[in-house]
Amino acid sequence: MSESRAEDARSDESLLSDHLAGDAGALELLINRYRGELHGFLTRFLASATAADDVFQETFLQVHLAGASFDVERSFKPWLFTIAANKARDFHRKRKRRQVASLDAPISAGDDRATLEDMIAGDLPLPEARSVEADQRREVKAALDTMPEGQREIILLAYFQKLSYQQIAEMLSIPLGTVKSRMHAAVALFSQRWGDAHDESGAAARSGDTNTKGTQRRT
Repeated sequence: MSESRAEDARSDESLLSDHLAGDAGALELLINRYRGELHGFLTRFLASATAADDVFQETFLQVHLAGASFDVERSFKPWLFTIAANKARDFHRKRKRRQVASLDAPISAGDDRATLEDMIAGDLPLPEARSVEADQRREVKAALDTMPEGQREIILLAYFQKLSYQQIAEMLSIPLGTVKSRMHAAVALFSQRWGDAHDESGAAARSGDTNTKGTQRRT
C-alpha cells in the first residue's frame, strides 16, 4: 500500500466527491496518490519528463473542472488516464510531432522467447552485465519508437499500466474487439521490430569486435 493510501483510507472516488463538496485537501491527496504512477506513464508517453510535468498539471486541472461529470459509481483511475492520454495527444498535435512514447523499462536477459510483458514489466531477473542490460533497453526503446501511436499506446496501457481490455476500450472510446485486434497487431509488430533492433545491435557489436581485433593485430 502506498504512503498516501496509508495516510487516508478514502477511495479515489470518495476523494473526488469530497473535493467537489468543498474538502480543500482532497484533490491534493489524489494528486499525491497518482504522482508517481501517472507522471511515469506520461514521461514514457511523451518521452520527456519536462513535458510530463506540464501535462500532469493540465490533467488534474481538467479533473477539477470536469469532476462534476464523473460517475462516482465507476472507477476513477481509467477516467484519470483517459484525461491524461488525451492531454498528451493534444501536446503532440500542438508541436506537430508524429511519435509519442519511449518505454524505457528493463527486460530479461538471455531468453529470446521472453514475452512482451516480461520485457516491459521487467518480471524476469535483470541481466547481470550492465552492458547487456543497456543494449537490450536500447533495443526495446528502438522497437517501440518505430511503432504507430495507436499501437504503442495500447501496449503502454495494457502492459505497463496493467489496465484491462475493457478499461482501455472505455478510455479510448473504441469497441472491446478493436482493442483486442489492435493489441494482437501491436504485439506482432513489436516482435518484428524488436527482432530487427536486436539483429542490428548484434551486427554492430560483431563489427566492433572485428575492428578491435584488426587493430590489435596491426599493433
